Amino acid sequence: MDIEEAFQAVGEFGRYQKRLTAPIILLQIYMACQSMLIVLVGAEPEYRIDKEETWSSPEDLIKHVTFTEDLHSIVTEWFLIKHQAYKVSLVGSLFFAGVLIGNVVFGPLSDKIGRKPVFLTCLLLEVIFGYATAFATNYEVFAASRLFAGIMNGGMALVSFVLTQEYVGKSYWALTGTLTNMMFAVGIAVYAAMGYHIRQWRTLAMAANTPGVLLFFLCLSLPESPRWLYSHGLTDKAEEVMQEMAIRNGNRVTIKLKMCAGTAKTGGSSPGLLDLVKHPILRWRTVILMYVWYVCSLVYYGLTMSASELKGNRYLSVAMYGLVELPAYPLCMYFINKPWAGRRKTTSGFLVFAGFSCMITIFLPEHSGSWLNTTTLALLGKLTVSAAFNIVYIYTSELYPTVVRNAGLGVCSMSCRIGGILAPFVPSMKTLNQSMPYMVFGLSGISAGCLELLLPETLNKPIPETIDELQTATYQRLEEKMVYPRDENCSPTKK
Repeated sequence: MDIEEAFQAVGEFGRYQKRLTAPIILLQIYMACQSMLIVLVGAEPEYRIDKEETWSSPEDLIKHVTFTEDLHSIVTEWFLIKHQAYKVSLVGSLFFAGVLIGNVVFGPLSDKIGRKPVFLTCLLLEVIFGYATAFATNYEVFAASRLFAGIMNGGMALVSFVLTQEYVGKSYWALTGTLTNMMFAVGIAVYAAMGYHIRQWRTLAMAANTPGVLLFFLCLSLPESPRWLYSHGLTDKAEEVMQEMAIRNGNRVTIKLKMCAGTAKTGGSSPGLLDLVKHPILRWRTVILMYVWYVCSLVYYGLTMSASELKGNRYLSVAMYGLVELPAYPLCMYFINKPWAGRRKTTSGFLVFAGFSCMITIFLPEHSGSWLNTTTLALLGKLTVSAAFNIVYIYTSELYPTVVRNAGLGVCSMSCRIGGILAPFVPSMKTLNQSMPYMVFGLSGISAGCLELLLPETLNKPIPETIDELQTATYQRLEEKMVYPRDENCSPTKK
């Protein structure tokens, strides 16, 4: 049997697979805390300056600053205000720059040497750098620790998502992918609650990092991905993992896998990053997906920053921008499994809807007193782009063969991080025109939604394990769509 038939035999999502995926899904809470750390650790409390004048040095300014809010952050410890305030934003940029590096480095690496070693190494190192953040003696050490934590976070995020997909049967990919993204949104709210009760930034950083230690020990017993083993020709080891799944799920079956066609032979070159460029099918898909991921990130973070101009409790605001995503996930689960919608049309629809939500704000008064205002539409746009973001993870996993899945996700995630880095600059375009940021978000969302329709649907389609399988499936699909001339007996003839 092949790997899909093996999952059908052992159980696509039995109790053993639930135990395997549970710690990885819960890990998203930890990852959300690390990703959002600077929001509260770098929060700027209210302060006053006793004497307003031109300061000759930072030390001179410090003597006259008084913080009036009960909050201890890196801003209060290292006086990152006025001309030093950019350093807080710089730390956030360094973290996401690290995430970008981690995506590019560890995605292809996990395709080469395996999911489990890369995943555990990244998790352990991120925990170590997380504690380095909490004990940083100066700003430079703090910034460096966030950069390296971001690198590990980027690698771990990709591999953990892929593992939740590759431990289960294809029909449950949407469920595990959605639960993963939903738990990340919950993690944002959990971090906000932690920040509300812990006002000392070093204690907060330690509290946000400590769950990673427990989760690391829980993940030590995870097996290697059977799909990765199978796609790399390690059939015997894949059979062992699948047989263990069958026993733990209570299914008395014997697993005997056939050799996967197109697997890399020992000593030869296995598929990797360059294959995304060399093969026309993968190249076309990668270009479109990179743009879609870029737009998802740009609109998601850009809308968050635009909507965050609301006055109010900072902890409630952080929680709200996490919880507003939760309604998106049941919508995803409903639409993406319907034959008339599927992955492609649903993603396209959510992106276009987010784009039009932004475009409508152009025609609203700047200070509208009604419920239909810029803030409402921004939150609605974030809800729908969150839904698109959730689906695009699942959809991308299904569009790439197993042998290059992490490489493909790594390149797409790199494009995503570029969108996240550029997002803070879009709201500043208000200086040119008040509606300019929303026009950028709107046109980006609509264009990405239209491009998404050029990709094939993957619902109820077999997932290719190798590039050869992908090419064969694509040519078969094209052949089915071709119209052949008919002879006098009304039977189709192929030329």
